[in-house]
Amino acid sequence: MKGKVKEVAGKLSDNLELEAEGTDEKIAGKVQEKIGQVKKIWGR
Repeated sequence: MKGKVKEVAGKLSDNLELEAEGTDEKIAGKVQEKIGQVKKIWGR
């Protein structure tokens, strides 16, 4: 959620650095969620 907020704020303020930071955080969150799902399946 925080990543999406930063991404939108960066777009609205034409701040490419903030937008990129938000995108990175959003992607990292999705990766972490998938890792959690895999661990749950494997029981670890």
